[in-house]
Amino acid sequence: MQALDSLIDDARQVAAGQGTASHAVTEVARQMQICNACRYCEGFCAVFPAMTRRLAFSPADIHYMANLCHNCGACLHVCEYAPPHESPVNVTQAMAQVRGETYVAYAWPASLGQLYKRNGLAVSLALAGGLALFLVLALALNGSLWGGPLQGNFYSLFPHKLLVLMFAPVFLWAVLALGIGVARFLHDVSPATTGQAITGGDALQATHDVLKLKYLDGGHGEGCHNDDDAYTLSRRRAHHLTFYGLILCFAATGLATVYHYAFGWHAPYDLPSLPKLLGVVGGISLLLGTAGLFRLKLQRPPQHGDVTQTPMDYGFIALLFLTSATGLLLWLARATPALALLLALHLGGVMAFFATLPYGKFAHGVYRTASLLRYAVEKRQPSSLVLGND
Repeated sequence: MQALDSLIDDARQVAAGQGTASHAVTEVARQMQICNACRYCEGFCAVFPAMTRRLAFSPADIHYMANLCHNCGACLHVCEYAPPHESPVNVTQAMAQVRGETYVAYAWPASLGQLYKRNGLAVSLALAGGLALFLVLALALNGSLWGGPLQGNFYSLFPHKLLVLMFAPVFLWAVLALGIGVARFLHDVSPATTGQAITGGDALQATHDVLKLKYLDGGHGEGCHNDDDAYTLSRRRAHHLTFYGLILCFAATGLATVYHYAFGWHAPYDLPSLPKLLGVVGGISLLLGTAGLFRLKLQRPPQHGDVTQTPMDYGFIALLFLTSATGLLLWLARATPALALLLALHLGGVMAFFATLPYGKFAHGVYRTASLLRYAVEKRQPSSLVLGND
């Protein structure tokens, strides 16, 4: 205990010498010095093995490890220095605060980085509602807002080329902005993670860890902590439903595009066509996943995360839920007079989702994937290579 108390004093001195680093980065560096002496949580997730490779923690190290953290809460619940200790250690919360900073710091263009802080529930719903209202007014002006039945022919309301002109620039902008941001992030953290080139094996390992959500298991396979300190896999399952639901919806849209341009098979599609099957399964999965995330978000204690990011979390969940719910309703009501109105609501939600994609919660998956990629490189290197960089 005396040795660990001595490390606490050292950690305070390290924190005091962080200079231009933010308060959140300085705080994580202090806590990592303490954790590096204790190492009780070494087997919990990727963060702590990465920590043990370091004697000191630069801002690049902290940014890298913060995005490795999956916010399961296991380390907080076993830590003897957890609040209200006089030198409190809450790695889960401190890492969440740094992650929020990395989204802002690496955003492109930099001037739009502050959108992460403003991209809350009200803004997301207002944007979706505003876009939907614009489409509703357009339909009302040409007399097609309420009528039918139209037999699910979306292109009789909005021509295919018009939809492409509306969505392609927004989608391409989102991909460009996120791509540049994560490229800058990888550039900064690569020297802190040995600087070695990424191999195919590293990419496969990171892909496996992402698709399986390997580290969202509480470090022992029993899941994350909920509000009564019990373990649960609910958070992992809700994330899986949301992630794979989104992937299936993208796959449905992509396949429909191939059908349209390569084979001349134009929408609407119906079961048992593959685009419709992927879309329906993806939509249901997304609906269940986002509903689960919302419920779990309400239950999680505030010390498990950064409360300032809560509006952004809810905004992301709400847009995905709105998109999946209106998409399924649109399919079910495709032969009714409500088709046009539901289509406007669905397209408004989808466009709002893409518009906020580079500056919302979606970014955490991209930056976490990048960190897992660097971790795959780092863990196959001798520890001395990393320690030698400090």
